[in-house]
Amino acid sequence: MVKTRTLRVIDDRSQNIVWYDKSPLSVSVETPEATITTKHGRFVGGRADGVEVVRIDTGAIVMDVLPTRGMAIWKIDSRDTRYGWDSPVDGPVHPSLVPIDDQSGLGWLEGFDELLTRCGLQSNGAPEHDDSGKLAYPLHGRIGNLPADGLAIEYDEVAGRLELIGEIRESRLFFANLRMVSRIRVHAGSAKVDILDDVTNDGSQPTTIQLLYHINVGQPVLEEGAKVVMPVEELAPKDKLSAGEIDRWNEYDGPQSGYAERVYFAKLRSDDLDQTTVMLHNKDADRGLAVTSSTRTLPRFIIWKNTADLSDGYVTGLEPATNYPNNRSFEAQQNRVVPIEPEQTICFRISLEPLSGAAAINETRDRIEAIAGNDPPKIHSTPRPGWTPGA
Repeated sequence: MVKTRTLRVIDDRSQNIVWYDKSPLSVSVETPEATITTKHGRFVGGRADGVEVVRIDTGAIVMDVLPTRGMAIWKIDSRDTRYGWDSPVDGPVHPSLVPIDDQSGLGWLEGFDELLTRCGLQSNGAPEHDDSGKLAYPLHGRIGNLPADGLAIEYDEVAGRLELIGEIRESRLFFANLRMVSRIRVHAGSAKVDILDDVTNDGSQPTTIQLLYHINVGQPVLEEGAKVVMPVEELAPKDKLSAGEIDRWNEYDGPQSGYAERVYFAKLRSDDLDQTTVMLHNKDADRGLAVTSSTRTLPRFIIWKNTADLSDGYVTGLEPATNYPNNRSFEAQQNRVVPIEPEQTICFRISLEPLSGAAAINETRDRIEAIAGNDPPKIHSTPRPGWTPGA
């Protein structure tokens, strides 16, 4: 008789977490609204070995944050809905195993499987090589594969607020010295998650930065008939392939083997406080995800459609950004890099809000339509000059 004794499993990596009961980051906070609990631990074994995780339960959602991977949000569970996706990578992957400096520039893809990961800080777009063929900027930058050195929890029982705080440094001797302090804020009994990132130039010379929030959603919200709703001012396909589906840029198909990604670049309208909201909802419009951001610091928005086979990564990306994810030199020529002086801090703010029920979807749609106003959006049928290289 064959017998098996299993140490760890691959299909559910959350079973491979060792929790630290005595960690100062493992707390239970009683508030007037509900109890917020946090757990602090590490993954054991395989490519995830050593990845630090903080699980936050607000009573409305359970969220896993990965300080080792740039304070990424791995996934959020809200009632019967999971917000995240099934990447072929099967992460989380420890940054030491992600070949960021692979000469192809595409090594970043070997660690990509989070609901929210940041792209930046020196660059956030396509890989770029210098005139000699040496990699100058890898795909989507380095911040998503840098661990948080500082890590703390702050909470206020009366306000029902809790924040997980991590500090990440992207620096190299003789080059840029950038520091990001990230606060991931939740409230008791609420499904909403606020991300407050402050980027500071700790160097003595002016430099420039880029930042993109890669927010990635798969099943069950993404499905055939799902739609994205946004207050578009102007939108264009990234390339010829994307232009072929411009008439349904906001609609999604089911999984398709061999599907090649489509990408759409946009500028969004915002309210009087420079706030804008985008929503992805499922076919029945009874569950979705809203993303709110400030167009003051994140003036560009990208839709990434990758409705490939489930085994190849069925996912869409909702991406507020400082720029479009072309190579850095092109974006610099278009003045889409952000100057930052020595000791200057630039604040970036976004929020994620899982939506459950038709009423929540309709309320969010009404908010987006109010931002959009009555002026029709400008939709380009082909790539827009100045947005896409060579257009």
